Parts: sequence; C-alpha cells; structure tokens
Amino acid sequence: MGYVYLALAIVCEVIGTTALKSSDGFTRLGPSLVVVAGYGLSFYLFGQVLKTIPMGVAYAIWAGLGIVLIALAGVIVHKQFLDFPAMLGMGLIVAGVAVINIFSKTVVR
Repeated sequence: MGYVYLALAIVCEVIGTTALKSSDGFTRLGPSLVVVAGYGLSFYLFGQVLKTIPMGVAYAIWAGLGIVLIALAGVIVHKQFLDFPAMLGMGLIVAGVAVINIFSKTVVR
C-alpha cells in the first residue's frame, strides 16, 4: 500500500501546486482552497507512506516524479514552455529515481 499512497500523495501535491499558480498569490478563493486541500492531503498520505517506505527513497520518488508532473501540468494548464535543457534535466531526475528503484537495496519490494 505504501506505493499506492505515494502515488496519491504525488498527485495531490501536483494538484495543489498547479492550483497555487492559479490562486494568484492566494487572492482567488477557489484555487486557494484547492492548494490547502491538495497539500494537506498530500502530506497526510506521505506520512502514511513513511510507515513502509524508507524516507530517502520515498522523498526521491516524490520529488522526482513531482517535478516532472508539475512541469507537464504547467505546459498543459498554464501554457508554459519547456526548453531542451529543462527537459534534459528532468530526464536526468527521472533516471536517478529509476536507478534508486532498480538498484538500491534500501527500496522496499
């Protein structure tokens, strides 16, 4: 269940962060409420994750996938542009998360 909770935590965090841009500095109520709910649920779920997955591994997955998904949300929702160096850097982050999950002995299987 740890990886299911981690996936849900990441999705909630991505929703919260995407809404953060839309909140316009917390001046718009609807998106601001989504930010608070998204982050609140995300941190609750991440707390559950840490019961079964080592903290460093869980955070690496959280951060790596979160960066990529938030960048994609920025492209889709906010029409932001990613240049080649940005995409390359994100690819390296994903590769690092893959190395951790494939080769690390600290990953719970």
